[in-house]
Amino acid sequence: MSTNVRVVVDAMGGDHAPGEIVKGALQALEAQKNLTLVLVGRKKPLEAELRKYPYDKSRVEAVFAEEVIEMAEPPVAAIRKKKDSSIVVGLNMVKRGEADAFVSAGSTGAVLAGGQLIVGRMKGVERPPLAPLIPTAKGVSLLIDCGANVDARASQLVQFAKMGSIYMERVVGVKKPRVAIVNIGAEEEKGNALVKEAMPLLKACSDLHFIGSIEAREIPFGAADVIVCEAFVGNVILKLYEGTSSMLLSQVKKTLMSSVRTKLGALLIKPALKKTLKGFDASQYGGAPMLGLKGLVVKTHGSSNASEVKQSVIQCVNFSKQKINEKISRQFNNAAAPASQQSK
Repeated sequence: MSTNVRVVVDAMGGDHAPGEIVKGALQALEAQKNLTLVLVGRKKPLEAELRKYPYDKSRVEAVFAEEVIEMAEPPVAAIRKKKDSSIVVGLNMVKRGEADAFVSAGSTGAVLAGGQLIVGRMKGVERPPLAPLIPTAKGVSLLIDCGANVDARASQLVQFAKMGSIYMERVVGVKKPRVAIVNIGAEEEKGNALVKEAMPLLKACSDLHFIGSIEAREIPFGAADVIVCEAFVGNVILKLYEGTSSMLLSQVKKTLMSSVRTKLGALLIKPALKKTLKGFDASQYGGAPMLGLKGLVVKTHGSSNASEVKQSVIQCVNFSKQKINEKISRQFNNAAAPASQQSK
């Protein structure tokens, strides 16, 4: 018998809230029979959106929170001041064990700060990273960290690699994931001080399939399954990835619509092109989990539509089924324990 997974969704977060958020969450409910939804948000707009759809009311709970943390607000101050915001209320439900996961398209800073201050880090985890799946020519890779820890230390990059490896193996199904660190060249003597310090630490990890450095140009070709970096580099990679993808798609569309001949050609190649382009749509993979917390927190794009919200909620169900938090916690607690205790 499958275990029911309870996911809290911030109905007020994102550019298209609450409409696209509620729509996507209810689509996930329809797709996942062992899912229970908790939608958190302002009473009037949330109830108005729910009235638009038929759904199993026994599996959906509305929790009302009348405050909203805006994108421009200082994250830590907002978390402490706005106790009745959808983000704070949702994260507290995860902290108290009233839900298995929290999904938000709202303020990234507030979600990251709230994840650490409210939900809390697992024992042994130095810093929780954000880890989105990004499309590649070979499927997907995990980019870790993409926004949570701008000034990371070498020991933290090693932890990112271990958490990412567990995630790719248990959730995505990649056996013995290839782990690489972002660098400006393949040679070991290259890189900044952080990369040079982290390299030998990663090589010494017997529980990782570490393959060395990866240059940014190799990432889209799927040269590694887990791509390790600190958040400044990771965020630049992610934003450039998204911008380049959008630009290429718009240019392809512009070219195909430029003349009668190209329009006829577009009709002929449309099915194959649509299938190919779908593989490079990052939204189909859901949001970025914040790994290393005591509960699951997933940050999805501020511009998320219903499809991405749906995938983010389904992602939480899969994460919970695979007991990723327990596996990460076990690895870090074992690593912190004395050798005599580990051998028992």
